[in-house]
Amino acid sequence: MQYRRFFVKQGCYFFTLVTESRRPIFADPNAVILLREAFKKVMLKRPFSIDAIVVLPDHIHCIWTLPEGDADFSTRWRLIKTYFTKHYPQTIPVTNKNRINRRQQVIWQHRYWEHVLRDEKDLNRHIEYIHYNPVKHGYAASVVDWQASSFHAYVRRGVVDESWGSEVLEFEGIGHE
Repeated sequence: MQYRRFFVKQGCYFFTLVTESRRPIFADPNAVILLREAFKKVMLKRPFSIDAIVVLPDHIHCIWTLPEGDADFSTRWRLIKTYFTKHYPQTIPVTNKNRINRRQQVIWQHRYWEHVLRDEKDLNRHIEYIHYNPVKHGYAASVVDWQASSFHAYVRRGVVDESWGSEVLEFEGIGHE
């Protein structure tokens, strides 16, 4: 199957990345720290802004805005995933025989989901989806309880109150996880 990516210079994108076989790698706080380090290293050489992010045990959702004239999110993701993979202790048993035979890393699924955010309403809905995701998956009773989330930065900036998301929210057509 041929995958096609839609690149928009200075675009704003929603991404979902999943760990191989849904392993809960990011349940380990050290893995979350290493992921942050990978983002920082890549952002030094290939800048972009992270508008929202949540790191769950087996997947990540985030929104990026790329610099003017730049549409290359693929290289950034490759570099982030490579950095993380090279520095993460390889104690994960490999279950996918095709990957063993080809000596491929076993931390990340090969592909990821990306969606170009069309307008402010689309952006805001995806930010809400990201922040509510730990509650949706049952990892937290309320949004404020999940630490690996940009929600706390939104509260500090006064964008939302820390009680946001206390009611059950539905997000039709967002996700693909």
